[in-house]
Amino acid sequence: MIQEYVESKYEFKVHTSYIAEVKSSLGLPMYDTPNAVDELKHPYKPAPTHKVEAIKDILKHFEVI
Repeated sequence: MIQEYVESKYEFKVHTSYIAEVKSSLGLPMYDTPNAVDELKHPYKPAPTHKVEAIKDILKHFEVI
């Protein structure tokens, strides 16, 4: 739902890892993922600032924060 709402309101897509990054930085509960790996194939790139702000706005909209 968060991805769809971001795309409709801000007209760009966000990856689930960006959403998880923002939720983690806010101290929200996280769930274990069944497909987690020990070592990444590619280096991780942090979420761009404008996407972080959009995700925080959407989390406020859905009353998660």
